[in-house]
Amino acid sequence: MTRTDVPLDPYLPQCGNTGYRVSQYDLDLTYKVVGNRLSGTATIALTVTDDRDRFAFDLGDTLHVAKVSVEHGPDERSTKPVRARRKAKFTHRAGKLVVTLPGAVDAGTALRVAVHYAGRPRPIRSRWGEVGWEELTGGSIVASQPNGASSWFPCNDHPSSKAPYRMSITTDSPFTAVANGTLVGRTTRASRTTWVYEQPQPMASYLATIQIGHYDAMRAASDPVPITVFHPARLRREAAHDFDRQSRMLAIFGELFGEYPFPAYSVVVTDDELEIPVEAQGLSIFGSNHCDGRRGSERLVAHELAHQWFGNSVTLGQWRDIWLHEGFACYAEWLWSENSRGASAAVHASHAHARLTRLPQDIVVGDPGPDAMFDDRVYKRGALALHALRAATGDDAFFGLLRAWTSENRYGTVDTDGFVALAQQRTDTPIRPLVDAWLYSAPLPSL
Repeated sequence: MTRTDVPLDPYLPQCGNTGYRVSQYDLDLTYKVVGNRLSGTATIALTVTDDRDRFAFDLGDTLHVAKVSVEHGPDERSTKPVRARRKAKFTHRAGKLVVTLPGAVDAGTALRVAVHYAGRPRPIRSRWGEVGWEELTGGSIVASQPNGASSWFPCNDHPSSKAPYRMSITTDSPFTAVANGTLVGRTTRASRTTWVYEQPQPMASYLATIQIGHYDAMRAASDPVPITVFHPARLRREAAHDFDRQSRMLAIFGELFGEYPFPAYSVVVTDDELEIPVEAQGLSIFGSNHCDGRRGSERLVAHELAHQWFGNSVTLGQWRDIWLHEGFACYAEWLWSENSRGASAAVHASHAHARLTRLPQDIVVGDPGPDAMFDDRVYKRGALALHALRAATGDDAFFGLLRAWTSENRYGTVDTDGFVALAQQRTDTPIRPLVDAWLYSAPLPSL
């Protein structure tokens, strides 16, 4: 037997599990908006990576497991048929669902684990606030970064564990359910509608989402990929104006960062106000306060769109490298401004640097620690590091680097060392001093 509690990440030592890799999540869920009641079955296809007789999933304590069954498959190299599904023993406490197999299995064994559960989902309390499934005035929102996925389904809740998803959500018919991927089925029976989405590209668990509300769907663009905006009926005019430049953003970012990594993109505007927009794979979620009819939040629209490349397709393997998501998305804000007749990235960089000089210089961007990983200084200094690299190498080399980074690591897991190595391969300019100053030293370098 192998331990199931070996930490994958010192920033979130309680999250994630070892001993297996997930190849597919299949979520068949029913949600009653009134009463906030979630029930269903999560079927998780996985391959065991070492000899063991048990393993664990992350699952919030407000959800109660009724039954776990295991379909015991053969070794990966075998063509023998799958054995019948059998019940498995389990314990569920302190956010961990530990499953004990009917018998020990060898490394390479394929399993399909079905978890039947129900309860009233609540956000996970963390040092960064409450994250995960949350009720809205009429519906629900899922905002799971960094460790809230377990608030609504059993999973290996760490970004290094990426897998395709199929999600079926049945809810009251007046409501629309929006999830990651492509809508492949919609059926209505009596007073309920079932929405089925497929997300074939690998996805980290914190990026999985289901948004439920009274939404109208508006096709905002068809090129370079379909873009749909889901919005409350009362905000149709504002949403049409505020999000109508996303196709141009996609085209510009496609030139700068490489091909958009997913088949479509969606935006959800909730009827409630949100403190900040929410990132998910293939879609972004904004509050009604971000939709004012004056494009007052357009930099955030660009920021969330850029995460589709930096964060969703190319995903960090350890949370210490958060700047690879947020620094890049912040710099994308400046690049959008530069390419849409706004201020140049250099002007934005100068203003950001001036603001940072007035703040404490006690943060290391490349390893900020869990308490500071969402500190705005990580975002801005990360963006400034990219601007400094651009200045040192020139535009051709810099944007060639970004396109190579997103292409070579598409749907993969990355770290800062990998980015630095790729950057150095593509230029004769020594970049280690620049990297050390911007990412691994607390004092703010000169711009």
